[in-house]
Amino acid sequence: MGATADTTAIADSIFELDGARAIPTDLARGPWAPNAMHGGAPASLLARIVEQHDPGPASFVARITVDLLRPVPLAPLDITARTTRPGRKVQWVEASLLADGVEVARASALRLRTTDVLDLPIDPLSPAIPSPDASTAFEVELSHALGPGFWNAVELRIADGSWAEVGPATIWFRLRVPIVAGEAPSPLQRVAAAADFGNGVSTVLPRGDFLFINPDLSIHLHRHPRGEWVALEGRSIAEDYGVGLTVCALHDERGPIGRSVQTLLVDHL
Repeated sequence: MGATADTTAIADSIFELDGARAIPTDLARGPWAPNAMHGGAPASLLARIVEQHDPGPASFVARITVDLLRPVPLAPLDITARTTRPGRKVQWVEASLLADGVEVARASALRLRTTDVLDLPIDPLSPAIPSPDASTAFEVELSHALGPGFWNAVELRIADGSWAEVGPATIWFRLRVPIVAGEAPSPLQRVAAAADFGNGVSTVLPRGDFLFINPDLSIHLHRHPRGEWVALEGRSIAEDYGVGLTVCALHDERGPIGRSVQTLLVDHL
């Protein structure tokens, strides 16, 4: 188990909004470059955009796919959004983040209407993995070397496996701060912030020798999580020509909520 991270003098949100522009705080920072974001920061911001854009009956985000087109700079981002296919029952929306006029990340989302008229015999859900309270607290030890970053914005608890060892693992995540200042994180934002960690939850090659870069993230949900905790039950595969995949079963404390998938570019560190 890692030592407790130093969380003093850090921001109280990941982004602040200025009209149609998002201003990142240091909590958006990733580990690979001092001026680039962790993928969970733009992913969760894009989740907020696609769930709030053009509200209507088709409001449940059943699928969101995020493309990380280039390193997202730790700089102000302009936000755009549009409805690509309107509908009362099924709707597609898109959102983009731009830095100095250059698109750095985009998302497409499929939204469905929900209804309470289907009398389905649904059994009560039950947790399929150890609860957060039964899991081991863990801190990513980057604060002393890199300063504040996205690792300070989330709390981790290991339910199964290990962050350091090769193989599948199951880890709980909880946002410590809002994505946007002054707003409580939505369930979708909580999932998006956690899901980008999938390629770190599970590895098939030694973490210190190889990189597992995910240019994308796709999340499919059959229900939104209840409560603050989201678990990734991750498994990764890699081929000898440098391509891989991470698939995570997503859980809340009641049980399964969906799946996430990341395409991996595997390379030597």
